[in-house]
Amino acid sequence: MDVEVMKKSPSQSAIRLLVLVVFLGWIFIWIMAPTNTYKRKWMPRLQAKTHSIFGVQGAILLVYTSPILFIAVLGCIYLHIAEKENGFNMERCINYGNKHEVSIWKRAVLVRGPLGIVSGTEFAFLFMFIGLLVWSFSIYLHNDFAKITHKAAAERGVKVWEKKLDSAALRLGLVGNICLAFLFFPVARGSSVLPLLGLTSESCIKYHIWLGHVAMALFTTHGICFIVYWAVTDQLSKILEWKKNGISNVAGELALLAGLLMWITTIPRIRKKVFELFFYTHYLYILFIVFFIFHVGIYPACIMLPGFYLFLVDRYLRILQSRRQVCLVSARVLPCETVELNFYKSHGLTYNPTSIMFINIPSISKLQWHPFTITSNSNLEPKMLSVVIKGEGTWSQKLYQMLSTPSVIDHLNISVEGPYGPSSTNYLRYDTIVMVSGGSGITPFVSIIRELMYLSANFRYRTPKVILICAFKNSSYLSILDLILPNYGTPCDSSDMQLQVEAYITGKNEPKLDSQIHLKQIWFKPNAKDAPISAILGPNSWLWLCAIISSSFIVFLILIGMITSYYIFPIDHNSNKIFSYPLRSFLNMLAICVSIAMAASVAVLWNTKHNNEEAKQIQNMEGSSSSVSPELKSDRVDREMESLPHQSLVQATNVHYGVRPDLRRLLFEHKGSSVGVFVSGPKKMRQEVAAICSSDVAKNLHFESFSFNW
Repeated sequence: MDVEVMKKSPSQSAIRLLVLVVFLGWIFIWIMAPTNTYKRKWMPRLQAKTHSIFGVQGAILLVYTSPILFIAVLGCIYLHIAEKENGFNMERCINYGNKHEVSIWKRAVLVRGPLGIVSGTEFAFLFMFIGLLVWSFSIYLHNDFAKITHKAAAERGVKVWEKKLDSAALRLGLVGNICLAFLFFPVARGSSVLPLLGLTSESCIKYHIWLGHVAMALFTTHGICFIVYWAVTDQLSKILEWKKNGISNVAGELALLAGLLMWITTIPRIRKKVFELFFYTHYLYILFIVFFIFHVGIYPACIMLPGFYLFLVDRYLRILQSRRQVCLVSARVLPCETVELNFYKSHGLTYNPTSIMFINIPSISKLQWHPFTITSNSNLEPKMLSVVIKGEGTWSQKLYQMLSTPSVIDHLNISVEGPYGPSSTNYLRYDTIVMVSGGSGITPFVSIIRELMYLSANFRYRTPKVILICAFKNSSYLSILDLILPNYGTPCDSSDMQLQVEAYITGKNEPKLDSQIHLKQIWFKPNAKDAPISAILGPNSWLWLCAIISSSFIVFLILIGMITSYYIFPIDHNSNKIFSYPLRSFLNMLAICVSIAMAASVAVLWNTKHNNEEAKQIQNMEGSSSSVSPELKSDRVDREMESLPHQSLVQATNVHYGVRPDLRRLLFEHKGSSVGVFVSGPKKMRQEVAAICSSDVAKNLHFESFSFNW
């Protein structure tokens, strides 16, 4: 049967239009910022109207911060409406006749190089962003150099080139601030801005990396130019200068030092070999931001505030969620040094395929958090949430050894953050889906296959044909294929959908396996302190996030207004003193933290009651003589007694030994008008698939990469 269209409601369309208008206005401000019109006409008028209430930062808060927070609030409302009207998978149901439309904007234009795999849309926005940086820097220099004459330089006791160097150094810092303004958007995992654009935080990490490299290059050049200028003008003593009123050089140097330490550890060779060093060093962002604000003062710092503000809201909510220990029900240990962890979850927690969750196990490391793909489906397994962990790094190896040892572990303390994932899926738009994976890269595809199983079995949707091409090092990795079938919940038959699995064992002289690989199952005893995994803000999380962002910013404005009117303004205007810049910056930072903590804490406490009611189910399990509830045991027994699903999976699987998949041939043999090609695995594999899909003869292949590498 054809799937009917799920169109956006008029309210959603209106919100998207309003968001577009506000965003374009915000970008227009960035374009005009370097011009004399902005500096001499627009900004003085705004400062005159807001200075007495909100201080020097009032105009910046109005022009730079308010539009983005307004967009974030609108995004929360949009996503809430989408969930309620169209279901959690907002674009799950699309018109079957329109699903052959070509996604040109996703087609890769760059495959190999320092930027990685870049689509046409990404390249266009990257080009426009670099254009904004070049425009800003050139206009700044043009206006500054017009004022630098031999006479003006002589009055300052410097040469013309020295004065121009001083000006260029200053403007490099201002242009770097543009990068800083965008830097934190990709790492705000729970923000509404990215889902509003159809993006996820893990897919935007590369944007964070790009922005970080450009920002640190500009800030480093900014610092070096000033040091050279001070050296040639005999002013090296300014290196130790921390002014009470003005730019604090020492604070800038400390911020640059923290940034350089972070930047050095992002070198791929260092990050991969000494990941812990990279991970811990990245916490220096706190010192970087604090000293950056002390360096420039609160007025320029408010330019980068909106992205950082949303990041702070998200970070505080993650801290509150991570304080609770979650209930680990069982674990499956695979012979390929891989484990599957099965958690109890609240019934109201839903998530989309390819979602991820961050996990912390204090017995291994109290500080380290690692992201893992969720393989379970919230529809097929309403009570359970599962993640798969491959024992590759030091942390995951310790977990595998802990669970695979003969000694019995009856309980494991675990904290989580998430889940985080796409706000919508559109797999039904394709005639065929080809999934290409390498090693543990198969895990995001497990969640997609389970979603299609659910749609095929329960709604009889015309699901696309699925071809899973997976490459493994040795035969033990074939045990991962057993994860395709749900471990809990209603048994689901893979024969209801067109599934074909092509497994390639690339290792030479690998023995052929004629029998099923048995997995080791471990059951854990429940603890009264454990709680089911649940959304930190409850089922209406987007509305609560909307309330947190708006109310916290209002509280912040009230606090700043009171501090400015009754404390700062009297000193600045009713005495011969000028209020201390560092103290002003500290009061603003304190007001931001207090307002966010107050609003977020109230929202979380309000939803805690609902979460605690579901947590009582876990506590009741403790009185049982067994280590897991009879209900969950029943689910597992039904799964084991149902032989048809496993037989269907075995029949759909072809194993090839001693060869690598010929990806070009395997992809080109699919002649449908719309073929989705999903790839997850090593970098070289993703690049090879992207190159094939971007060729002129692959018009029907629509590439999408799932990469969770930092």
